[in-house]
Amino acid sequence: MTETDAAPVRLTPGDPAPDFTLPDADGTPVALSAYRGRRVIVYCYPAALTPGCTTQAVDFTAAAGDLAEAGLEIIGISPDPVEKLARFREKEDLRITLVSDPGKQVMQAYGAYGTKKLYGKEVVGVIRSTFVIDAEGRVERASYNVKATGHVAKLRRDLGLD
Repeated sequence: MTETDAAPVRLTPGDPAPDFTLPDADGTPVALSAYRGRRVIVYCYPAALTPGCTTQAVDFTAAAGDLAEAGLEIIGISPDPVEKLARFREKEDLRITLVSDPGKQVMQAYGAYGTKKLYGKEVVGVIRSTFVIDAEGRVERASYNVKATGHVAKLRRDLGLD
């Protein structure tokens, strides 16, 4: 994808969530379709072991219990290799599912990879995004260009959990 390509797709509530099967931090395949019947938060982030992505993952881990009580599972997607995800999980004691999308096809299907502004410049990369997928596999909420800090708290408020 180059800066001259068309803008990425944007999912909206009611759209079918693009299905995927990606390896987790242990190399075990994780399929979105396996979560059918449950609500899932799918979030896309640029890179494990970086400050913003660490903040977001730690915040999701801290909220995981409350989110699970509300019937929500969490899957984080990044282009990082499985080995880096395993180091990230261990270093930060993360208790959420992290999956690897090195080819970025899943993130592209979700509209979470493409042209974005970074420090006032247009670049191509991962667009930090969060999706709530309903029990039938449809997008319930789609949020693009979210901030790493405070995003989980805002999502909790938006979902009526606070």
